[in-house]
Amino acid sequence: MLRILTLITGLALTGACTQTQVYEEPESLGEFKLRVNYAFAEKAVQGPVSRDATPDEWTAAIQNAVDIRLGRYEGAQDYDIGISLEGYMLAPPGIPLIYNPRSTAIVLVNVYDVNKKEFLAKGKKFQVLEDTTGGSAFKGSGHERTKEEQMSGLSLKVADRVEEWLAEEHQQNGWFKSRPDLIQPLDSGELTQNPAS
Repeated sequence: MLRILTLITGLALTGACTQTQVYEEPESLGEFKLRVNYAFAEKAVQGPVSRDATPDEWTAAIQNAVDIRLGRYEGAQDYDIGISLEGYMLAPPGIPLIYNPRSTAIVLVNVYDVNKKEFLAKGKKFQVLEDTTGGSAFKGSGHERTKEEQMSGLSLKVADRVEEWLAEEHQQNGWFKSRPDLIQPLDSGELTQNPAS
């Protein structure tokens, strides 16, 4: 727990990053198709001076973001994604130009191959920071964004990073490559049936 709190605090005070868009160009994910999108937040550690958020609020935000990013792929092979929120800090109003903490989240990700009945990855850790705009850089995220906006932004960052990681694994290690043995053949009756009958 102390390690999680230390990571949360350190990440919340680091610098700027590029803006993440809700809808970006899809990655190359081969035959990937999202079957089930799990999210868990019951054991998440809340960082110091963070705004409060319930596990249900986090679960809904993460699942929504993952559905938007990974639910658009229409491959022929099913995969389940499980994301566990380990820790977070939702930045409260700070002191402009002096103390402007940024919201942050730490997650663990599991990827399960439904057809092969095995995990491709278990407990892959990601740490994300919310995007900074001109207003939030000056006034601070806590002044510029509501709690819901902060959670939505962090969840999108998580989904974006997971999507990029899956694309890297597909390219480098062959995840989601086509497996002809999983393609269901047509019923022979469908091939011989007379359309006029």
